[in-house]
Amino acid sequence: MKRILVTGGAGFIGSHLCERLLNEGNEVICLDNYFTGSKRNIIHLLDNPYFELIRHDVTHSYFVEVDEIYNLACPASPVHYQYNPIKTIKTSVMGAINMLGLAKRIKAKVLQASTSEVYGDPLVHPQQEDYWGNVNPIGIRSCYDEGKRCAESLFLNYHRQNDVRIKIIRIFNTYGPRMLPNDGRVVSNFIVQALKGKDITIFGDGTQTRSFQYVDDLLEGMIRTMNTGDNFTGPVNIGNPNEFSMLELASAILELTNSASKITFRPLPQDDPTQRQPDISLAKQELNNWEPKIQLKEGLTKTIEYFDDLLKQENLSL
Repeated sequence: MKRILVTGGAGFIGSHLCERLLNEGNEVICLDNYFTGSKRNIIHLLDNPYFELIRHDVTHSYFVEVDEIYNLACPASPVHYQYNPIKTIKTSVMGAINMLGLAKRIKAKVLQASTSEVYGDPLVHPQQEDYWGNVNPIGIRSCYDEGKRCAESLFLNYHRQNDVRIKIIRIFNTYGPRMLPNDGRVVSNFIVQALKGKDITIFGDGTQTRSFQYVDDLLEGMIRTMNTGDNFTGPVNIGNPNEFSMLELASAILELTNSASKITFRPLPQDDPTQRQPDISLAKQELNNWEPKIQLKEGLTKTIEYFDDLLKQENLSL
């Protein structure tokens, strides 16, 4: 049994990670300040004697004895990270410093959940880990993009200077149950709009692409990365190399929900990438042939079921 700290553990991805780590026989300490996380995501874990939930903001120091740290704390959707951009940068940068300082003191292994956003609006396609990116450092998305880029720098410098055992993963678009219905991300937006019979809103002309991975595939890549030897630090892309346009995604969701919603178009927001697709050659090489297993329609079906139940509960409570 390992003692494992998960920051952002009540969030969409963090809650699934806490659940998986507990199921594998570990003791889990979940830190969250509930800005985008929710107790509803982890309430089913509270009776587990090996699960501990603590309200804490990673911009402040935290002291605990653990074997591993997964640093996931940071709002990840534009709606939420642009709500308080200064706080977003502080969460990425100060959160990284505090978790690295903790790992250094207690000699724990620490994993940073970075993002495909470090590639910005890429001029190289698909994106490999050695690509430096095309990021607007003063744009409205920079609070998130540059915060994560700085966190990667901090991780590698703590490793070089202080021999901290680090792992960096770059997460590409991930979806699944426990996403927030109002987080502004395209999968949750389209599903909620379709289920409510509202127009599906596509920003741009719909030809821009993303690569969507189901949350279970991400967890597998994340845990495999943490379990690699100390010589491998990353960064490593964890994403689905299958690329879909916004129109293809909308059509798949309309089909799976049997919705009569119409598709409408709005202008593309500033600095919104037109293409995003991971090269996962490094992940296959270093993570025992890791690659996503869950196809888009299978993952969307599970996610639609979650949102359908959630919307019914909300209607009942009104």
